[in-house]
Amino acid sequence: MNEKTGTFPEPALRLEEISKSLGGRLILDAVSLDLRKGERKVLIGPSGAGKSTLLQCVNCLVLPDRGRIFLKGEELDQSDNRALRLFRRRVGMIFQDFNLFDHLTALGNVGIALQKVRGLPKAEAESRAVEELARVGLEGKASMYPAELSGGQKQRVAIARALAMDPEVILLDEPTSALDPELAGEVLTVIRDLADGGMTMLMATHQMDFALALADEILFMEQGRIIEQGVPSLLLAPGSGTRTLDFCSRLALGAEGRI
Repeated sequence: MNEKTGTFPEPALRLEEISKSLGGRLILDAVSLDLRKGERKVLIGPSGAGKSTLLQCVNCLVLPDRGRIFLKGEELDQSDNRALRLFRRRVGMIFQDFNLFDHLTALGNVGIALQKVRGLPKAEAESRAVEELARVGLEGKASMYPAELSGGQKQRVAIARALAMDPEVILLDEPTSALDPELAGEVLTVIRDLADGGMTMLMATHQMDFALALADEILFMEQGRIIEQGVPSLLLAPGSGTRTLDFCSRLALGAEGRI
């Protein structure tokens, strides 16, 4: 944030009218948003609201049916495979199910993209991988395979893998949903450290206390649309009457379960 003006700079990432249907059902309905450098926006909402699909469309893992995506003002050509590869180098993604290669060690999982995508020599890739593993507190786990790691450690390897590509934006799709509270805490600590370091983030999460502490802005999604957005203190102010407040209150009471 600009300390003099109190505003963020121009958007690092811009989505315009992103729409997607799957199986004949409209999942995303003309979703637009801006994410500025250093900003942290959090997607919340009931199951099936479209949060995960939106993140997948941002990274073009699922191609939108309609809509435009801009990175630092430059529109992404979604039909150009080379442009997509370059875009994904700049926009990292953390999945809820880790997506590690079982046959590679933690070091190998972090280093493989550095070799295959960025073309670094093996020794240089491994050196960088060691640095990133240390960054997420796994300096002693480099030689271990995913089967030997806890869920929290696997997710931290996945974060290290994304960081190794020097992304300008990180997308996080419910990064702690597969973890018990203790292991989730390990991952949330790493994410908080990244946020404190100025990383630009768009995250879907069911960890409401964490989301509210982390977010510059909350985006509440329902039926494929962003129906409310704003700073947490306003959306969740007692008596505000917002859908966000109602949802979070119900969630706290266990009425709606996990998001």
